[in-house]
Amino acid sequence: MIGLEFLFGVNSIVGWSIARLARSGNRIPFCNQHTRVPRGAQWRRLNLQDEVAVRSLFGRERPARIIHCAGICDVKKCETSPEFAYEVNVRGMEILLDHLPAETRLIYVSSDHVYSGDSGPYSEAAPSDPISVYGRTRALAEEMLLARHERSLVVRAGLWIGPSYNGRIGHLDWLRYRTARRLPMTVVADEYRSAVWAEDAAARVVDLAESEICGVRHITARRIVSRPELASYLDREFAIGADFAIARRSDLDRPHPGRIDLRTDYTDELARPLRAVIPDSETWTTSGR
Repeated sequence: MIGLEFLFGVNSIVGWSIARLARSGNRIPFCNQHTRVPRGAQWRRLNLQDEVAVRSLFGRERPARIIHCAGICDVKKCETSPEFAYEVNVRGMEILLDHLPAETRLIYVSSDHVYSGDSGPYSEAAPSDPISVYGRTRALAEEMLLARHERSLVVRAGLWIGPSYNGRIGHLDWLRYRTARRLPMTVVADEYRSAVWAEDAAARVVDLAESEICGVRHITARRIVSRPELASYLDREFAIGADFAIARRSDLDRPHPGRIDLRTDYTDELARPLRAVIPDSETWTTSGR
């Protein structure tokens, strides 16, 4: 098939956003063996930690591109199970690179968690300084990719705001899901992120994938926002009825980044900031307690 493209991690917020784009082309979605596939979805299964399965896949098919969104992103789970986090996020990348066809372009959608938020703002040239197990595994996977595959691209973005495949993950559906079930929620007062609308960020990733750009690129937003500001805005805009507590980073039992202000060293069309999730005209009035 001409222009065959694989999408790894379709069950992630990032992957689901890309899969929902109208311009799907010859993109084939993959999820892991444990994902409950939505009814009617034509998803293929692959665990990147399964070296036999990865070798077999590339023995049969040689895609022109892979957009790699797979991995474990749960910060708390990574802290409590660091070996598992390493196996999925780092060993999975190592196995993929060991068997990746030489002609295949790999686009790795990483995370702004490679930064602490204590030493920004951060352009692509800024050294990573993660404070969590999750962030360290992402940074290691990036380093491995950039060292071993010259046609690769690492893409970093902040929070993707949009629906999830199962209605439970990601900041928006987290608010909806826990509110509907009257579960407690806490947002971090001194965490600031470059929040972007998922459909905008997905389109940018695909544009970057289809370009010849290699190395590292940041997807930036026109403004960064605090977690309470973001939660309050989404609560109001989507009529969620959320009731959340607010805490500081130092009060919590797992590491949270501080002020991750993503910038870019580039000036081309694919480097322009995306529209802000919260318009500049908005002022923050929290519905939290």
